[in-house]
Amino acid sequence: METKRQTLIIVVLGALTAMSPFSIDMYLPGFPAIARALNTDVAHVGLTLTSYFIGITLGQLGYGPALDRFGRKMPVLVGLSVYVLAAVGCALSPPVNFLVAMRFFLALGSCVGMVAANAIVRDLFSGREVAKALSTLMTVFGIAPIIAPSTGAFVTSVFGWRYIFGVLAVIGALVLIAVARFVQGTKGPDRSISLHPAMVGLGYLRVFKVPRFLVFSAAAMAGTGGLFTYIAGSPFVYISLFGLTATQYAWAFGTNALLFVIGSQTNRAILKNRESGWILVMVTAAECAITAVLLGGSLLGFLPPWAFMALVASYMFCHAFVGPNTGALALLPFSQDVGSASASFASVQMISGALASGLLAYFHNGTKVPMAAMMGACSGLSLVLAGVGSLSLRRVR
Repeated sequence: METKRQTLIIVVLGALTAMSPFSIDMYLPGFPAIARALNTDVAHVGLTLTSYFIGITLGQLGYGPALDRFGRKMPVLVGLSVYVLAAVGCALSPPVNFLVAMRFFLALGSCVGMVAANAIVRDLFSGREVAKALSTLMTVFGIAPIIAPSTGAFVTSVFGWRYIFGVLAVIGALVLIAVARFVQGTKGPDRSISLHPAMVGLGYLRVFKVPRFLVFSAAAMAGTGGLFTYIAGSPFVYISLFGLTATQYAWAFGTNALLFVIGSQTNRAILKNRESGWILVMVTAAECAITAVLLGGSLLGFLPPWAFMALVASYMFCHAFVGPNTGALALLPFSQDVGSASASFASVQMISGALASGLLAYFHNGTKVPMAAMMGACSGLSLVLAGVGSLSLRRVR
């Protein structure tokens, strides 16, 4: 593949993957304004986030077989069309319940990018190039949390919260046009693949019978659990315990997202000389060391706030290596059922996020110990699974 065309496709796929985090992070600053405009409270507005995550989980599982049956482009174009219409619906929402429903459909539209991007990368690249391409996508994915909240705050303050969804509709339309124009050479339709529920279930069963997929998906799931623990726990720890203002917390969150981006690009460079399995074991071992200090310092009280935050920032840098390498290793065995495998890989990570945030709420005790302990547990499990998977790769060779 020509370098110029390769770069262009990666940019388009990066935009696809960024749509979902943009759709989550961009409207968060508008919560109070939405509550006032729709005569409700922020807690009810929060249901729009819940419906969004439900839509992502269900949508990913549906798009997987569709991407295998109809080819890559058609489901993406349909999903993006749904996204644009749902964004317009969000902008015009009269009651909050309607906004909750529209956010569900917004998720159904946006999550096609998360599934399709991985599948298209698997179609167009091989070997280490898969992990390199996924690292680039993770870079774009990591940039979204840096710029989306501030963009949403600006749009809300100048134009009003409804215009946030207008902006998202325009972004969705532009990405739709780019996919239609530039994404070529991917897997076409395969009429031999049935969308009957029983056959779809068998397709997912075939995916989960592949040992390599199981072990590296589980490693990714454990790692993502640690990431969601940080996302769910850091507002309380940083603001309530450490005394950061909302603005200072936003800077800390953005700095960690920037380190995530740097880590993704560092992974690309290391992949020139090292295999994904080796990298994965090294970074999960580093995460274990970092979280061990976090937990020990939290229990014994020897970590000042700045040191705690510096260790979390280091963890975020390391975590940028986990997704691309687990994804590459999990998806490489598939020449068929790639869409279902990609959807399964993405869905298990969303499930781990929900479990992690729920467990963190359950173990909440007013200290930073639950956050540090859960991040440590997730890192340890990810290391064990990465080690098992890497050993199995050596036996195959």
